[in-house]
Amino acid sequence: MPKRVDHDERRAQIAEALIRVAGRRGLHAVGMRDVAAEAGVSLRLVQYYFQTKENLLFYGLQHLTERYTARVGARLAAAPDPGPRATVEALLLASLPTDEESRTFHLLYSSYAILSVTDEGLAAQPFIDSPNAAEDAVTGMLLRAQESGLADPGIDARTEAISLLAMTATLGTSIIVGQRTPESAIAVLHHHLDRIFQEAHD
Repeated sequence: MPKRVDHDERRAQIAEALIRVAGRRGLHAVGMRDVAAEAGVSLRLVQYYFQTKENLLFYGLQHLTERYTARVGARLAAAPDPGPRATVEALLLASLPTDEESRTFHLLYSSYAILSVTDEGLAAQPFIDSPNAAEDAVTGMLLRAQESGLADPGIDARTEAISLLAMTATLGTSIIVGQRTPESAIAVLHHHLDRIFQEAHD
């Protein structure tokens, strides 16, 4: 009997190849032929699964997001008792480029954002399914922490969530370009988390 092809596995294999080659050369410089060579498959097969480069890039973005979610989950699983602060910290730190995996994530995710503005094919597709998902999640965590007396009751949860996410993105870029080390960026994040996650005053 012919071997059954797992199409999801094959798409993931191609997406992983895209991420590897784009991490080395930059997203803008990657073509479908490059991805096929990296994946060890034919160009025709890549075209069969994705038809266009834009479809391939969009699928690669979804694959990147899944990998990011898995990194957050791994950080939380390693925490003995993940409370609100540990959960927020895991979400933020997973996107900082502190190793090869997270460096590739930050570099490519930023590239997707820029390309979605200038590339008509990508612009026709939603960059992310829910643009406020991370903001809503962090806001909810901060609100619950306030209700539990674990965060400063005087902060505005939504504003702090926006600030933390924007700060993490900017810190990530500063690491990528060599402006600061991962350790110094993490120290800045800890400084702001220390300010937010303080027990409510009587």
